[in-house]
Formats: sequence, C-alpha cells, structure tokens
Amino acid sequence: MEYLIVLAIIVFFLVFKDRPIMVLTFEEGKLTNSKGDIPNGFLMGCKDIAHKQPFSGKIKVYKNRFATKLVFSKSVPGKVKQRIHNVFPHAGGAKKRGKRA
Repeated sequence: MEYLIVLAIIVFFLVFKDRPIMVLTFEEGKLTNSKGDIPNGFLMGCKDIAHKQPFSGKIKVYKNRFATKLVFSKSVPGKVKQRIHNVFPHAGGAKKRGKRA
C-alpha cells in the first residue's frame, strides 16, 4: 500500500512540476539570471528593452506540442510585455490560412 502512495507522489511531481525551457530574471533593468537555450537575438532585444525601460521581474518561456508561450511575472509592465512579445522569435506561423468565405 505504501508503494502506491509513493508512486502517486512521484507521478504528481512529474506532472505538475514547473518546467520552462527558458527563464530570464531582471532586476532594475539588469539581467541577473538566465537559464535555458536563449536565442542571441531575443536575449539582446530583452537587454535593450530593459536598458531603455528598467523593470524587475521574470520571463518564462514554455513549449508544448503546438505552441510556445511567454509568461511574465506581475511586476513586468504591460508596455514592456508587448515589446518583449515583439522581439520573441517563436511567435506566430502556425495560423490557419485559407480561402475566406
């Protein structure tokens, strides 16, 4: 019976663990920590945005089978979020395009 409880805990941990593919941490406009394989253009764009409009917070990038998603901490301002979305290289491209009715 104990092994079922241990197995359930392991499965719960594997399913609900936070697993971003990239993490950028900024403090007062400076990049303090980064994890993952970050494209050079995206990294330079984020540093440039942080230099022009200093902010503090985390940017996490998640990837699933169909899309790549940016998640920002609450302390990142809305205008900065939009500018970072604009320099993100993995946006779009998966939209359906066809004849309009």
